[in-house]
Amino acid sequence: MSGLRRTYLVLAAIGAVWPMWHIVRYLTGEGGTLPGMVALWLANDATRGLTADLIVTGTALTIWIVAETLVRKNWTALIAIPATFLVGVSFGLPLYLFLRTRAVT
Repeated sequence: MSGLRRTYLVLAAIGAVWPMWHIVRYLTGEGGTLPGMVALWLANDATRGLTADLIVTGTALTIWIVAETLVRKNWTALIAIPATFLVGVSFGLPLYLFLRTRAVT
């Protein structure tokens, strides 16, 4: 495995664990709920801007993944779509780059 692929894999692991650690801490903390977390995403202009940024980024990444998968026939790379929307862009993007840089047969 090349150094670049290892870097993508490490970033995917960090992008999965670090944000989820904060989310789990919030949800298991006193009064943490999923509806409460969603409300915090829309609590003020700063968080609404960040939420919109992540939605647009996740959508653009999804379109890119689908378009490249249709050309490259790297069907395994499609797993990065649910990874992006279930965990986050910080996991989905480096995971996709990791999967994209492998040899396709």
